[in-house]
Amino acid sequence: MSDERREEPTNSGQQFDRLPDTAEEREVPDRATREEVVGWWEERFGIPPKAFEDFTFWEKGKGKVWAFHGDTVDPIRIEGLGMSFLRTRQEHWKPTTNAVQRFGREATKNVVELAGETATRFAAGEDQDIEWDGDWGYLVVAHDLVGETEPMGVGLYLYGELRSTVPKGRQESLPVLD
Repeated sequence: MSDERREEPTNSGQQFDRLPDTAEEREVPDRATREEVVGWWEERFGIPPKAFEDFTFWEKGKGKVWAFHGDTVDPIRIEGLGMSFLRTRQEHWKPTTNAVQRFGREATKNVVELAGETATRFAAGEDQDIEWDGDWGYLVVAHDLVGETEPMGVGLYLYGELRSTVPKGRQESLPVLD
């Protein structure tokens, strides 16, 4: 069989494939690399690469990246592996709520801290106008909890509006948070 008939590797929605470490190791076109994923978290949120050193990253489906604490065989056909972590293969990469709640404590930039009614409304999934002088795009939305900054989820800040991306099943109607 000639090499011309050989199919180009693609991603699959039926299995997890480990992200290559670098672009030089990439076989599937447009698949993010570990270096790009870790670099994105550092550039966007200031989270040091060390925070991810015990994790492997996997793609299942088009641009759905999962983080797994440890390693396993590659590829692997299972339903879930670790936590959903990041959406790539779109104009702006989007962190998941799980990832921000797990790693967001280490974020040093693009973190907006909400209090009182604004925090309560965010948890309920409401969009709201807020003043923010940082970058537009996806933010770590946090709340002070007993003197510690606790990530609540992912917000999308555009044109003076903070859009809550808290998934519907995780939205909560809370009393006003102090």
